[in-house]
Amino acid sequence: MLRLFGVRPVLGCIVNISEGRRRPVTDGIARAAGHALLDVHSDPHHNRTVLTLVGERAPRDVARAAVAGLDLREHEGVHPRFGVVDVVPFVPWSGVTLADAVAARDRFVHWIAGELGVPAFRYGPERSLPEVRREAFRGLAPDEGPPAPHPSAGAVAVGARPPLVAWNVVLAQPDLALARQIAAAVRGEDLRALGLPVGDEVQVSMNLTAPERLGPAEAWDLVTAHAPAKRAELVGLVPQAVLDRTPSARWAQLDLASDRTVEARLARRLGLPDRR
Repeated sequence: MLRLFGVRPVLGCIVNISEGRRRPVTDGIARAAGHALLDVHSDPHHNRTVLTLVGERAPRDVARAAVAGLDLREHEGVHPRFGVVDVVPFVPWSGVTLADAVAARDRFVHWIAGELGVPAFRYGPERSLPEVRREAFRGLAPDEGPPAPHPSAGAVAVGARPPLVAWNVVLAQPDLALARQIAAAVRGEDLRALGLPVGDEVQVSMNLTAPERLGPAEAWDLVTAHAPAKRAELVGLVPQAVLDRTPSARWAQLDLASDRTVEARLARRLGLPDRR
């Protein structure tokens, strides 16, 4: 639960779209979110943009713009993807529960399948996102929508989950085999990891799924126990609680900052009290 001090309920949504190289295109899609947009993070090597949003309307507006403006058949990038609107997790931030996020997820699945004709797969309490990626259109049929991928938009995975931290470590040595070995070694219940090439560098790309137990500091130490690191990269925002449990002397090393929390951005954009 975020520290928002008794304000109105806040449901978050982190929309991942398969475009991260054409700034005018991603800017146009982001504008569709209006004041519900808290953060945009684009990566040209992943060719992916992560938009941190509030509520249920903005994710639909962003998805509509992305499906209209992007074509998966033209996409190249190192990050796994199967749709132009690739992943849409709803996250309970303040005054809402995971059950509320599941209900919002199910409404979005019904909407995108019915209105945009994009096959949609649910993930969350029932199954994980990696399971959906492995099994979609193989042993797993879409939960709603056409039985085959949309010609230009592909498919979408729509989830409900607690807050996580998307976070990468770039290795000092650009050795992809080493990055993949490290990813396999550190991967666990609270940490999902892939070794990926990013231009002339390689990274261990991670989702910290229980950052209250295993945050960026612990993940950095796990990775650097195997090889030296060049730098870290935060993708999107973190809950204030993650910052609070991380020694401030390590924030720069870990690519963390006080203005890159969900609470700080909500205070700035939505007029909520910022009481860090």
